[in-house]
Amino acid sequence: MHRHGLMVVLAAGAWGLAIVGFGLVGSLWVALAFLALAGAADMVSGLFRMIIWNQTIPDHLRGRLAGIEMLSYSTGPLLGQLRSGLVARTPLGVGGSIVSGGVLCVLGTVALAAALPAFLRYDGRDGLARKQAEDVAWVAAAAPASQV
Repeated sequence: MHRHGLMVVLAAGAWGLAIVGFGLVGSLWVALAFLALAGAADMVSGLFRMIIWNQTIPDHLRGRLAGIEMLSYSTGPLLGQLRSGLVARTPLGVGGSIVSGGVLCVLGTVALAAALPAFLRYDGRDGLARKQAEDVAWVAAAAPASQV
């Protein structure tokens, strides 16, 4: 699979749909199945995000960008938990909080896919070739003239 951006979008949308399903069912076993589907979709999304990261970030920028990545991983879930708790305190309750979170995920995924068509078209083969060329150019620019 080379369309890594498409896979991230599909997996994120599948996670949101599985969370909607989890919030709507009344059976424990069906709810657990939806949670398993959500977990699988999250793993697929994480795998392709990691591949994109490794194929696109030039080696000399990894440390700087890792800090930004860490911020997104540390604040994103906390903001989601805040939203979930605030909605659960409304008349929608816990079930409404779960369902609305899944719906927001699906809507956000569709909106971001529409806003970022280049990400949707991202092909890992092109990204890897670009990164390799940038790394070679960086090493060449950083080497003293006597070593080139």
